[in-house]
Amino acid sequence: MTARGSFAQMTAAVTEITIYYVNGEEESFKIPIDPQQFQSQLGKMLQKPFLVFHLIDQTVIISTSNVVKIDIKPPLNQIQGEGIFANCERVTSMQRGARGRFPVNE
Repeated sequence: MTARGSFAQMTAAVTEITIYYVNGEEESFKIPIDPQQFQSQLGKMLQKPFLVFHLIDQTVIISTSNVVKIDIKPPLNQIQGEGIFANCERVTSMQRGARGRFPVNE
């Protein structure tokens, strides 16, 4: 038996991506597949000239040549190899600015 209705859609696995463009703009999409499925498609997806997202009210087509960065939630920790770094932390501008101003006991 398969789940039906709007509640079934809310509880399904979702991958959220934020796409950053060359011009500084960004937009986010929720994709109704689990992170493992997304990871298996990621390599081929990035080689395509266009990404196509079918939304409820429109279709969005994005030129991959205009994309500079993609954030993915939840993280795809299964991606491993050369040039891939695990257990990283993002440093914000507030953290960088505060580092030299206050004594830090290390």
